[in-house]
Amino acid sequence: MANQFSRYTEEPPDQKKGRIQKHFSIRLNIFFFATFLIFTVLIVRLAILQFVESKYLKEATSEITKSSSPIAPIRGTIYDRTGYPIAQSRSMQSVYYRVEGRATDKDDIIRLAKELEDIFARFGKPEQKRLSAGDILKLMDVGFDMDKNKAKEPSYYSVPRRIKTDLTNTEIAYLLEHRDQLRGIEVFEDSIRVYDKQSISAQLVGYMKRYNAARNPVSGLDFYKNKGDEYLEVEDVGFDGLELMYQDELRGQKGIKSYPVNALQKIIGPATLTPPEKGHNLHLTIDKNVQLVAQQAITDHLNFLRNRRLAGDIAYAPNARSGYAVAMEVKTGKIVAMASMPDYDTNTWTGGMSTEEYNQIMPFINNGTITTSYPDYPEKERNKHPSSLVYMGSTVKPLSVLIGLMENVITPSSTYSDGGSFTFGKDKRTISNSDGHAYGLLNPTTAIQVSSNTFMSAMIGIPLYNKYGGEKSEVLDVWAKYFAEFGLGVKTGSKLPNEYEGSNEFYKNAKSSSYQSAMVYASWGQNEKYTTLQLTQFAATLASRGKRMMPQFVEKVTKSSGELVRGYEPVVLNEVNYPKNYWDTVINGMRSGAEGIEELPFPVARKTGTSTQDVPGGRVDNAVFISFAPINDPVLAIAVVVPEGRFGKYGAAPIAAKMYQAYDQYIGGLSAPAGAAGAGNTAKRP
Repeated sequence: MANQFSRYTEEPPDQKKGRIQKHFSIRLNIFFFATFLIFTVLIVRLAILQFVESKYLKEATSEITKSSSPIAPIRGTIYDRTGYPIAQSRSMQSVYYRVEGRATDKDDIIRLAKELEDIFARFGKPEQKRLSAGDILKLMDVGFDMDKNKAKEPSYYSVPRRIKTDLTNTEIAYLLEHRDQLRGIEVFEDSIRVYDKQSISAQLVGYMKRYNAARNPVSGLDFYKNKGDEYLEVEDVGFDGLELMYQDELRGQKGIKSYPVNALQKIIGPATLTPPEKGHNLHLTIDKNVQLVAQQAITDHLNFLRNRRLAGDIAYAPNARSGYAVAMEVKTGKIVAMASMPDYDTNTWTGGMSTEEYNQIMPFINNGTITTSYPDYPEKERNKHPSSLVYMGSTVKPLSVLIGLMENVITPSSTYSDGGSFTFGKDKRTISNSDGHAYGLLNPTTAIQVSSNTFMSAMIGIPLYNKYGGEKSEVLDVWAKYFAEFGLGVKTGSKLPNEYEGSNEFYKNAKSSSYQSAMVYASWGQNEKYTTLQLTQFAATLASRGKRMMPQFVEKVTKSSGELVRGYEPVVLNEVNYPKNYWDTVINGMRSGAEGIEELPFPVARKTGTSTQDVPGGRVDNAVFISFAPINDPVLAIAVVVPEGRFGKYGAAPIAAKMYQAYDQYIGGLSAPAGAAGAGNTAKRP
């Protein structure tokens, strides 16, 4: 029964084989269909990748790096000795342009420049210089090749270009709101250097320029060579004066704004910011009150000299158009005032200036108290007038007498009969006193007081020439050595940029004439040209009886928090030890007539000078003056130079008188009660 059942239920082999083939066929079809679907998806995906997402994926698969842009630091403030800010950096917002792609369409860039021109015109400050689209294109610095439709490759991408500073709130809001449309435009926190409108010691404080100008191989400064990436290309840096001298202290630390970028330098994420650190502050020895009095005194006196003819004055000086004055504390070397006139508003440098503006101030941009500066004359006429460097004239005579005493060619009691003129040399050359005046019997002290040229020539110049063997350079070397001990013919040690060491022209004149002639004219100041700062240091060295102090301009350096970084101590550069009676002989002679000086309520040792100089415009007389006060306990030394001011008595001394008055009023220590010897020690100090 079972076998019969099995026979009827077992599937025939043919049917089984067919069923298996059918199932295999179904599975094969499913496999092919699945494969078709997969390949279809892959082909579609590859098409999308190729034609739709290829650019994005290329950028996304590139190596992501950080593009770091330095942010210029906030510069420290420069204060006067009373704490008054002379130069400070004001926080502001600036707009920068960053190149975001390797090739930028020319039309897009021009459109952007025109949009920015319109934005600045509509929302900017009315008093600001208006930027044209052409100006903006130059500032964007994308390197256009105008013969092609696209810009050339910029030299760098990561460093943004500053387009405009000191944005208004409306400008900031508009630029940020339209950031997507204004491709490459960013607003950064920045700072602008602001100088006091009174131009307090403008040339001493100095000014700033863009770093790319400061390191320019032609017009730049050695200070900024080989600085590498230390500075931002558009960062403002010190270019002259104290701004340059204390660049490292004032600058502070730059900040960093970093962006994630791909290999095409395209920004692909949010920025991270490390803010800049403010630089240190300088506290100067300059007193703004004394400084402003000095500047105004020079300006007023120049006007007075040019108009004295109205009163029939013999001291009429129609071409006196510049003046220079320095006041230095005798015991410390601190410079209280340094005036170079005419001066100018150093804010003019902020944001750059036109060629026309630069040409107007170019003659007197330099600090005329330490180097060459010119009066305000048109360029064609400028070389007809002397610069700030003039012969020292009779102000040399105290030193001439000291040299004569030290070289034993005269004694304090030597006498000479001054007949008004003196003849020397084989060619019988004659020199004379001012107006040919004959002073009669003189000793070294009275010779200084009356300013006898003949005494200096006959009693010092010629004897020294003979002592060192006549026509030999040794006599000039000796003369120069003594001068250097008093700061003449050498740098003062101030370390100010571009300081001139003066000119010992007796060397040059000895070759063109004779050593004898050079010594005669050098003995009364017609063979030496020195700066006003050098003359002040010379006067201070006389006042201290031999200590040559280094001029100092900075009392201390502090952090922005007020914490002291370092202070400064007086520095003696060198000291000469001469007998007391030699100093007495000279200082007692420093009593020449000087307008305004004799009316002061304290005794002032002084020496006036008239230096005669030949320039292309003819022969001119320059007013020179050195002094210190009080005589018994010197506190302050002042020197004044007025080119073409004629006589030191009239052309320079009144300026010094006003400076002494200002110092005594604002700082103190010069006036003394009657009979109170040495009361100068009661000097007030801030």
